Amino acid sequence: MELTPPASEAPRNPGPSWGYGFLRLADRVLPEALFRPLRAAGTWFAVLAMPWQRRHSREYLRVVLSREPRPADVFRHFFAVCESLMLRLRVANGLAHRCILEAGAIDFAGWLASEQPVLIGTFHIGNSDLTGFMLAGQEGRRVHIVRLRVGNSHDTDALAARFGGLVNFVWVNEPGELLFALKEAGASGTAVALQCDRPDHSARSETFDFLGAPRVFPFTIYHLALIFERPVLLSFGVPSGPAESTVHASPAFTPVKGEPREAALERARTHFQAFLRRAEAHLRANPYQWLNFLPL
Repeated sequence: MELTPPASEAPRNPGPSWGYGFLRLADRVLPEALFRPLRAAGTWFAVLAMPWQRRHSREYLRVVLSREPRPADVFRHFFAVCESLMLRLRVANGLAHRCILEAGAIDFAGWLASEQPVLIGTFHIGNSDLTGFMLAGQEGRRVHIVRLRVGNSHDTDALAARFGGLVNFVWVNEPGELLFALKEAGASGTAVALQCDRPDHSARSETFDFLGAPRVFPFTIYHLALIFERPVLLSFGVPSGPAESTVHASPAFTPVKGEPREAALERARTHFQAFLRRAEAHLRANPYQWLNFLPL
């Protein structure tokens, strides 16, 4: 069995090209009592048909659960991805969904009340993919979202269509293009959201402690903070009730004029590591919400 994706394949989301359309149609015509078991059956098929993702799911679960994962654990991990996708498709179809801030997200709340630009670091945890779209649709803030363009990404396209001109994408498919693409977005004075848990296609990365071992994470966001002199807020969103997600956010990392670069970067490393500890604590309590199926 093939355990790594072929290097020659163009990046794309798993599943057939008609999968997103089928899910949206089924969601409209089937009652949830029938559609949920159908999604569960499809998830079991995905577990069996995707050896590469299954392998990395088991590796992650073995670490976060501190035991050998059972088949049911792997299913729950895959099913969490399915349900996250369904929520994005439902929001794209017009479902009302609200993001609220945790009580301690003081700096994030302060930014929302201001007109200042900011860099937002996001993680593939729970409902985090909706945060940028909710900032646009709920708060009326313009957001540049940095993404790798992949095939079969109907959920992203549909959400962007719903929120119109407030959401703009910076497509970065070559590592060398990242800083050039972000310079234009960063100079625009809007929020720029970058993924901070997948080192692929990141111009800068560093090693941090996560889930009991040194692991590589993107670190470009802090270099951009120093270049553009803007704060960094790290965040992830998790389900917290019907039609609601809670956004967990870090205190702001703020560049200090005149501070030596290495001192600023060391402060940035401390900032990132502190938030990784919060993310790890959340994942140990909610292990199936880590939506990465990549090597740790």
